Amino acid sequence: MPLSSRARTKRSPLEVTTSAIGAARAPVHDGVVDLSLTRSGAAITVTGLRKSLGDHLVLDGIDFNVSESTAFALLGPNGSGRTTTVHILSTRLAADAGHVRITGHDVARDPDAVRAAIGLTGQFSAVDELLTGRENLALMADLQHLARADGRRRIAALLERFDIVDAADKLAATYSGAMRRRLDLAMTLIGSPRIIFLDEPTTGLDPRSRRTMWQVIRGLVADATTVFLTTQYLEEADQLADHIAILDGARLVAQGTPEQLKRHIHDGHVDLRFADAASLRSAADVLATDGNVDAAPGARRARLRRDRRRGHVDPHPRPRRRLLSARQVPAFVPARVFATATPRTRSARKGHLAFPGEP
Repeated sequence: MPLSSRARTKRSPLEVTTSAIGAARAPVHDGVVDLSLTRSGAAITVTGLRKSLGDHLVLDGIDFNVSESTAFALLGPNGSGRTTTVHILSTRLAADAGHVRITGHDVARDPDAVRAAIGLTGQFSAVDELLTGRENLALMADLQHLARADGRRRIAALLERFDIVDAADKLAATYSGAMRRRLDLAMTLIGSPRIIFLDEPTTGLDPRSRRTMWQVIRGLVADATTVFLTTQYLEEADQLADHIAILDGARLVAQGTPEQLKRHIHDGHVDLRFADAASLRSAADVLATDGNVDAAPGARRARLRRDRRRGHVDPHPRPRRRLLSARQVPAFVPARVFATATPRTRSARKGHLAFPGEP
């Protein structure tokens, strides 16, 4: 079932990726392809959420549910409204219209009950750099009105869990970015919230620290905590989320489990960027003689395009996606791999599957 006529008219960048989902005849609600399963025990329920900031429409009537003890990823490009959604759900910002319930409590009518059930780790660290790691946690324990003995036990457990014991009595200003991020999350957990909002939890982290944070998030879900995270990385959503919603153009253009979304997105293309003309010619020779290119499901014969600023090979004449840099695709060897891949079989770990139309 196709997307709504409104979505087709706008032709948002993400629609290029998600429009093929319609071939699966998935249910459509208000123009949104919804591949989600019906679940009971919703920790978060959002219906008809709308928000404008000045003259800019940020959220145009979005709907989704988040089941208890699961990880939910809100995926979208920069400026798509992910952080605005988090701010509304965490009572920091009032919606213009719609209904939001967190653990059964209405966000607008009973914000105090909502705040008692949630924790929020924003894009930017809330760590006080003039305090030690232990003192930051103690401050949060006092704000949560924990008894002194309970606070000490909770702090010790969190320092151990997030591997901050050795640096616990050092100023947070001396912490690395990854350690500061772990401390920030530990501060959020001091009150044992049932739901945690993580806004861009791995932004600015190196690959190793990023994977460490992934393990932490998986551990939270294993401990029956509901995790709502925002990200612009498909790989991160694929690795962590039980359910993904894709936000673009102020609307949710698709929802479902990672497997559902990957299974119903047909065809695709990857543009390859090369550092110089010699690498481009070498890649073109490989693609021209590699039978796997034409054998790939839905693939068209590779054609060579030259750009005034840079050359690249475009296996499929489709709208451009973010190009893979020469560092990610050294010379021409991986072109054989990437040119034959399609979203149905391709793992996000083979390359950064970014959004169409991003610079």
